[in-house]
Amino acid sequence: MPASIELPGLHVVLDKLTYHTGPDLPTEQPHAFVYFLTICNDSDRTVILLGRKWVVQHSDGTQLVIEGDKIVGKTPRLAPGARFSYNSFHVTATNARAHGSFHGVDESGQAVHVGIPPFSMNIPRG
Repeated sequence: MPASIELPGLHVVLDKLTYHTGPDLPTEQPHAFVYFLTICNDSDRTVILLGRKWVVQHSDGTQLVIEGDKIVGKTPRLAPGARFSYNSFHVTATNARAHGSFHGVDESGQAVHVGIPPFSMNIPRG
């Protein structure tokens, strides 16, 4: 299989990040951060996104790596100019920083990927 390329014009935007806490969260990870992302295809190729990889670095030195097929259960097909927006969440016990990538193929079968810009999840004080 050919090496994956970063396709110029394919990019990810963090639209919003919100903090939540409450009794429905696990006691060992009582802080939730809901993120809203948009994947923008401003390239000249159609792409199909097949999966994702997240890396979450916690302030206590631990790291969580999440890899899997699909993006919220979907394999979005993005023609040039198309967008795919979704939201999901991470739960944590400490402040954390997340980044990652989405991967897929373009219309010719070339493996492509796009980075998810890093963002911090800081637990509010008080």
